[in-house]
Order: sequence, then structure tokens, then C-alpha cells
Amino acid sequence: MMATKNPPRIPLPKSWTKHVRVAMLHVVALAQYATAYTRSWAANSLNVPVRLRAENDRLQQEIALPREETRIKDARMMLITPQRRPHYPPIERMSILELRAARGWSLQQTTDTFLVTAGMIASWMRRVDEEGADALVQLREPVNKFPDFVRYAIQRLKTLCPSMGEVKIAQMLCRAGLHLGSTTVGRILKEPLEAGPPETTLSSTRTVTARAPNHAWHLDLTAVPTGAGFWAPWLPFTLLQCWPFCWWVAVVIDHHSRRAVGFAVFSKRPTSRAISAFLGKAISLGTSPKYLICDQDKIFIADNFKRWLHRKRIKPRYGAVGQHGSIAVVERFIRTMKEESLRKIMVPTTHDTMRREILYFVQWYNESRPHSTLDGQTPNQIYTGLRTANRQPRIEPREHWQRRLPCASPRTLVAGKPGDRFTLVVNYHAGRSHLPIVSLQRAA
Repeated sequence: MMATKNPPRIPLPKSWTKHVRVAMLHVVALAQYATAYTRSWAANSLNVPVRLRAENDRLQQEIALPREETRIKDARMMLITPQRRPHYPPIERMSILELRAARGWSLQQTTDTFLVTAGMIASWMRRVDEEGADALVQLREPVNKFPDFVRYAIQRLKTLCPSMGEVKIAQMLCRAGLHLGSTTVGRILKEPLEAGPPETTLSSTRTVTARAPNHAWHLDLTAVPTGAGFWAPWLPFTLLQCWPFCWWVAVVIDHHSRRAVGFAVFSKRPTSRAISAFLGKAISLGTSPKYLICDQDKIFIADNFKRWLHRKRIKPRYGAVGQHGSIAVVERFIRTMKEESLRKIMVPTTHDTMRREILYFVQWYNESRPHSTLDGQTPNQIYTGLRTANRQPRIEPREHWQRRLPCASPRTLVAGKPGDRFTLVVNYHAGRSHLPIVSLQRAA
């Protein structure tokens, strides 16, 4: 049978392409919607192979999506001719060569990955041993009087914990015994780091000043999406704010010490009775506060919640409506929890796993994370009244440093003699790479 020379043409609407594009967005979002439901069911299945298959499928998606992001960015750079593309700085050229050696890439693989010419990579390889300030390929050069191993320790810590800024690095090292100013750390890193917004104090018409631990607690709720966000292309342009698309997390913070007193994970927006039960468990583990500070959410202003507080002899205090910073202490903790922990991992869809990840962060936050408002001390040290680690005798790596000269704040005595060498040791709480515990060991 002979094929027809002219296949039949199907008439299409004039705006056909526009409708197809919109439909594609809906199809992708619906697929993500269905996938989230399916994976959440599989992740909670009693069948171990089903759970492993769901986790494997999720990991494959997490790998595929960043690759697509990189492909899109590379497509934009490919529109520029190689001669007009931005040049890599000397330090980044060395990083490219190190990565090439680690991955075992050929010349073509390296040029395809970093969008440079083969001649450029070959030139870098020929001139890799050049010395001087004008060298084509350079290592990071020290910019202050501290020895090179101090510089290496700071840069290594930044590599292992990229979310830590210069102030946090200085505070971490101060707890370990090495006193450095944040400006010194910034110069060593050679990267201008934006300082985070300062924590504002509690502001309301009736101000509560915490004079001791458990004098005033902060309470708030937040939604943590299990995916990258809540947006959807259909009205009301958001996914349902409940499991399996998100978790609701309630946290209680002690105002005086900034210590996380307790937390709870809910599959949907909790009721006032659920919050009362959560607070009851937090109180049973410690001391009841005199004040409870929260916003004017309908859960916290409900009559049954107020009656429960009255029975516990807790006075409620509410932040101003629409006023930023009225409950800044707990809001800052939630921001830290999301930026330094939950956004570093794939938020799990099982309740026990989600609770375990938040528990690891809370333990690390209370015990090992220095707090800027507390002058580099940790919440547990303020809460328990123990002597702070950053006021212990320090290590002085500068050999000719005179003992009577002051060091970076807080000022302490020198342990041993000036010029001591040390080794940077970075451990991770519960094996989580985003929860570092920094210590220094004196070299033999």
C-alpha cells in the first residue's frame, strides 16, 4: 500500500502555542503534586523495598534538577563568544585545575564544563608554576601577620562549612582557643561577606525584659515545605499547606539564654489544644515561664488557650500586629533553623525522620553554635551558668607576640607560649555536614 504524499493537516487555533505553554506549566506542577503524594505514601510504607525505591527516586530527582539549572545557565553563557566571556580570577583557575585532577577530566571535558577554550586550559597548565603577584594561576596569599597554617585553617573551615560567615568563624575559633577578629577572618577569606541583619529587641506596648532563664519564653509556628516551595500555576497559585507538601513546626525559645526549649512537628496547622499539649510537655521537662510571648495568631488568642495559660499561671504577651521585630527572637531562630539546617538537606516526608533532623539541629544550636547576641557564647552556657569556652586561655600562633598585648575580644591569657602550632579538627554533630563542631589540637 502506497503512502500518501501529502499527509492530512489538522487545523489548530491561532493561539495554540500560547495555550500549550500554559498547559505545560500545569502538567509539570500536577506531576509534582502527584509525585509528592506518591512518594509520601511510599516513604511511610511497611515494605522496605518500596521505601528504598521512593528514596532512590527522590535522590535521582534532586540530582537531575540542579543539572537542568546548570544547563540553563550555561546556555546563556554560550551565547557570548569565548573572547568576550568574563575571565576567571587566578585563584579560580587553580581551583579548576585541581577539580580537573580530582575528576580525571580530559582537556575537552574541562573546556565543556567551564566554557573555556582548550588553548586557555593548556596555557594554565604550562604556567602553573609561575611565581609573583602577576602569576596566571595563583594560590590564596596570606594578607596579615598570622602564619600560613592559620590562614589554611580558616579557609578549610569555610570550605567545610560554607554557610558560616566571618563573624561565626571567628566565634567558633574563639571557643576552640584561637582569638581572631572578624575583620581578620574577612581579609583571610578574601571575600566580602555581608553581615546579617542585627537581631532586634522585643518591642511592644508592654515590654518584657528577661532577667533570668525561664523568665520569658517565645512561641511561634512556621511551615517547612518538603519540596522547594509552595508555588503552583493554578489558582490560588499555591499548594496545600499540609502534609505531604509541608510540615508545621512549633518552637519555644528562652528569651534570656536564646536556648531552644522545645519543638513539635505537625502534619497540618495545629489547633490551640495541640499547642497547649506541646507547651505542657515542654514545661514538664523544665520550669514554667512567667511570660509567654507570641504573635496574635488565632491559635494563640483563642479563649481555651488563654484559659490553659491562666491555669499554668503564665502571662501571655502579644507582639504588635504588622510590626516587624515584635517577636524577633523566635523569628530569628526559625530563620537560622531553615537556612543552616533544613535548606541544607532534603526535607523528609516521614514524621520520625523530620523530627530527628530538627532534634539534631536543636542539640547543636544549644550546645555548639556561638550566638552573636550572647557575645559568642552558646545558649546552654548562658542557661546553665557554666564558664564559657571562649574565655578559656587561648592559643597564640604568632611567635613574636608579646603576652601583655591585647588579643581579639574577649581578651584572655595565653596558654603555653607564643608561636604554638595547632591542627584544625572539624567534627559533625550526628554526622550532619551542616552542623560543624570545631576544635583545635596542639601540634606535637
